[in-house]
Amino acid sequence: MAHSSRFATDCIHAGQRSDPITGAVMTPISLATTFQQDSPGIHKGYEYSRTGNPTRTAYENCIAALEKAKYGLAFASGSSVTASIISGLTSGDHVISVDDVYGGTQRYFRRVASPNANIQFSFVDFNDEQAFRAAFQPQTKLVWLETPTNPTLKVVDIRKTAEIAHAHGAILVVDNTFLSPYFQQPLLLGADIVVHSVTKYINGHSDVVGGVLATDSEDWYLRMKFAQNSLGAVPSPFDCFMVMRGIKTLHLRMQQHEKSAFAVARLLEASDKVEKVAYPGLPSHPNHEIAKSQQKGFGGMVTFWLKGGEQQSRQFLEALKLFALAESLGGVESLAEHPAIMTHASVPAEQRAKLGISDNLCRLSIGVEDVEDILDDLKRALDAQKSTSSLQKECDDLQSTTKLDDAITAENQHMGGQLKSI
Repeated sequence: MAHSSRFATDCIHAGQRSDPITGAVMTPISLATTFQQDSPGIHKGYEYSRTGNPTRTAYENCIAALEKAKYGLAFASGSSVTASIISGLTSGDHVISVDDVYGGTQRYFRRVASPNANIQFSFVDFNDEQAFRAAFQPQTKLVWLETPTNPTLKVVDIRKTAEIAHAHGAILVVDNTFLSPYFQQPLLLGADIVVHSVTKYINGHSDVVGGVLATDSEDWYLRMKFAQNSLGAVPSPFDCFMVMRGIKTLHLRMQQHEKSAFAVARLLEASDKVEKVAYPGLPSHPNHEIAKSQQKGFGGMVTFWLKGGEQQSRQFLEALKLFALAESLGGVESLAEHPAIMTHASVPAEQRAKLGISDNLCRLSIGVEDVEDILDDLKRALDAQKSTSSLQKECDDLQSTTKLDDAITAENQHMGGQLKSI
């Protein structure tokens, strides 16, 4: 499929056309589960909606256009995309995954694919080139990368990773959820498959769960098309329509997400309540130059570490009013979460500590509300913060008060006993 139009135009028109019968401008929702055939085995392109559906076809063609791919496939969730890709491997195959991969992906790798399908996994810091190269084995078939990573926002060089993977006979899968195809197109950088949880930025309205993949490989397309049909991991026609509707404003939303995220990152970096900020657009980010070289922008996710520990994080998150305390990301509304307790709770504590997913880490998904309202909410929550020393003093005062109360109670009991004996 050739994609010659510009991104914003593809968001609105790619894969879609007006209805040839009625002239309806919007792609119709085809809710039919089965399709009439002209003769046994002779049909108009569709037989049964799990196998193929006109609304889903339009959606898949749109996704392919946005990622500059030959093929696009839509699934019921991002997790079902992951499961389908791993189902394309065979027992004994080996996968190298970036170490701070999304918690749900790691859970599937460790607790489903590894014990049940005998797929072996290694988790490595891809920015440590020596460790990454050393992780390859003769049976390594696939490399799984998120960039930026979730939730620490490390950025990995896709071109270099693809070159190393291909030199070892492995394919590279890139999870592009955090940037969307508006800011990054991994296939143009050497990746073999790109995946998204469309629940996030692509749909953008926190009202659809879904996943997609895009690829130029006919072999992997056919494998994944078979998995999609065999596993039945398909989105409903209505969900396909909803995502296409969301895509029409993707370019506009991503611009505002990034603009506001920059302002938030600068605010947090200047705060004396904050230990460290991770936002690839900041010059202070260790992978800032890599991000500039392969991304068209820096996205709407901001991660930061408060001074203190879990108590300070809870105070901050509970003080927010505009931000919703919720998992997920990429919607028009601003969200805040505590990865160690929420999205990455399934990651073993010792590994979270190694990755920097500590108790004082907070992750923000910056929405498209007025940026001044976003900043005001964060300022109020930061101002509500109490320092570690203040909290310790409160604890000490509470303990002292408790001890005094206990002493008074004991004395009263003693005096009461003496009065009874008189």
